[in-house]
Amino acid sequence: MSHHDRNALRHNAMRRSIAALAARLMAEDGISDYRFAKRKAARQLGAPETEALPNNAEIEAELRAYQAIYQEDEQRERLLEMRKTAVEVMRLLEPFHPYLTGPVLDGTAGRYADIDLEAFPDNSKEVEIFLLNQGIRFEQNEPKRGGAEAPECVLTFDCNDFPVRLSLYEPDAERAHKRRNGRTAERARLSGVEAMLKSSAP
Repeated sequence: MSHHDRNALRHNAMRRSIAALAARLMAEDGISDYRFAKRKAARQLGAPETEALPNNAEIEAELRAYQAIYQEDEQRERLLEMRKTAVEVMRLLEPFHPYLTGPVLDGTAGRYADIDLEAFPDNSKEVEIFLLNQGIRFEQNEPKRGGAEAPECVLTFDCNDFPVRLSLYEPDAERAHKRRNGRTAERARLSGVEAMLKSSAP
């Protein structure tokens, strides 16, 4: 075996190790950011900076596999409850036509996941006033990232003991081709989430 082949094997093995550890960090420690998880995993494994990191799809595959082996019943029950809660909140927010996105939609929601909702109101203050009128106490948070894709504001509150993260964008942003984790972001309207719940009912 040539030196080049040995290097390629070692490189691929390290890449798989980083993906597996990043998935475990996301499943057990509640890290939700793929980039942060893989960098932390690489540091813990002593991978050199030059080592190619696994992509998000590789980590997501490992995450699904980890949850299937170690968290199957817990994760399935929690996911079902989070989707039911998402429907409850989306029905409440129906005047603002919310979308569900993130791990509760794609099925990778672990122990510490938020219910990620997005809305594109004419005025974000309308939503804040609406929530206050419904008796919902919320916190206003700065968006995690800046730039054109960042929400105007993020409102967080609890429903059924699950954390809800409602990102409010300008109306024009709804038509923009939004991407998350390097891929087109998945989003679902209320009817889609209700259909998903119906199909998963025993």
